[in-house]
Amino acid sequence: MAEKRDYYEVLGVAKNANADEIKKAYRKAAIKYHPDKNPGDKEAEEKFKEAAEAYDVLSNEEKRARYDQFGHAGMSGSAGAGGFGGGFGGFSMEDIFSQFGDIFGGHFGGGFGSSRGGGRSVNRGSDIRVRIKLTLAEIANGATKKIKVNKYIACDKCGGNGAKDSSSFSTCSTCGGSGYVVTVQNTFFGRMQSQSVCPHCHGEGKVITAKCDKCQGEGYVRGSEVIEIKVPAGVGEGMALTVEGKGNAARHGGISGDLIVVIEEEHNPELMRDGNNLIHNLNITVATAILGGEVEVPTIEGKAKIKIAPGTHAGKVLRLRGKGLPDVNGYGKGDIMVVVDITIPTSLTSEEKELVKKLSEKPHFKEAESVENQNIFERMKNFFR
Repeated sequence: MAEKRDYYEVLGVAKNANADEIKKAYRKAAIKYHPDKNPGDKEAEEKFKEAAEAYDVLSNEEKRARYDQFGHAGMSGSAGAGGFGGGFGGFSMEDIFSQFGDIFGGHFGGGFGSSRGGGRSVNRGSDIRVRIKLTLAEIANGATKKIKVNKYIACDKCGGNGAKDSSSFSTCSTCGGSGYVVTVQNTFFGRMQSQSVCPHCHGEGKVITAKCDKCQGEGYVRGSEVIEIKVPAGVGEGMALTVEGKGNAARHGGISGDLIVVIEEEHNPELMRDGNNLIHNLNITVATAILGGEVEVPTIEGKAKIKIAPGTHAGKVLRLRGKGLPDVNGYGKGDIMVVVDITIPTSLTSEEKELVKKLSEKPHFKEAESVENQNIFERMKNFFR
């Protein structure tokens, strides 16, 4: 086990620091390593707990005096600490916030997970996940979609609080309205005190004496809502957008969950997406490949005419700059890459065969430049290099 750091070092204060300096230092450390700011970061979580342990000791005159005299040994009882038990080794995050929730002053909307303000637990509704399909045009220009979502909504009769009327509440007799209960345990190191969410009112501090007859005291009912979703330009398959507060309603007027919108792209038979670029496979006749000409190709806006140079080979890539999709972060637009393929007729008349045979004997039809003899995959690789 790693050796514990000095508590004054943990908070970054001098040994003669006063109570206000210690409180200010702890708040700074707690905000820096708060789990809400560092989701999934185990190292930050440990530092957060370490700061809480240091504050627990240094903010208490008796504990601090014992720590100054005996160090960490005084916190474990091995130096005659008697009835003292310190540290957060067995404490949960909920314990820390319930005990020191006032330190944060609402900076994080009230604490970790489901606490708010003075430590009261706040119910939260569940998230809802939906999928919407977008065309390439909608992806290119952005879109506003309206969808009907079946979900739990706040009860319109009781306003979501679950009670028959405003007088149908009473203060929780178990926690006295605080939302938490205090548990005192006798341990080998002495009496230890901790707080936990009240099992009777579930942290709300009050109980319903007469339930709403429409929602049966839950505060929500089954319903539906038409929700407007603004989709930015440039989104891609599998991207998720979050519409806050549009998920399921919570019990007793708590915080509604979020609506998670997952993007699906509609298949386009003419344009294939590759990042912000679009690829179109263009088939031209042998005559157009030899003589050149003008052809139409699809774009997001419609059709565009492009010129085919005489002597164009299969596999040649023509680029229409800026005709692709916009970057979702605003970093310009992609291109449309037109990959040329040549349609070879499979059924020829005797006369046509004779003409082709005569052409094949002409000098220009016998030329074979090295680059042009590469197969389509080699030419594509060279293009992207």
